[in-house]
Amino acid sequence: VQLQASGGGLVQAGGSLRLSCVASGTISTINVMAWYRQAPGKQREFVASTTGGNRSNYADSVKGRFTISRDNAKNAVYLQMNSLRPEDTDDYYCNVLYIGRFYWGQGTQVTVSS
Repeated sequence: VQLQASGGGLVQAGGSLRLSCVASGTISTINVMAWYRQAPGKQREFVASTTGGNRSNYADSVKGRFTISRDNAKNAVYLQMNSLRPEDTDDYYCNVLYIGRFYWGQGTQVTVSS
């Protein structure tokens, strides 16, 4: 499974960005699709996840501002980020759980200026 993330960029505080991640390879239904983020020198932290049954979970820090969604036909997961804050500045990574294994995409950088 290969994951390709995109959509990062520079935005002012209060703005929005939409991250996308597409899984490719010989795959069928992906169980869990998620987003994590990591700042330099810090541990990677959970942001949001969605299951095959469309149940979603969010980190407390992003609840009400971020929305995760998925398109099973495209094996894609999205993260709509609204009301962005400078503390949301991080590299964002998509992650999937598929047949008992976790796969990571490359990071996409999000920078929020104050």
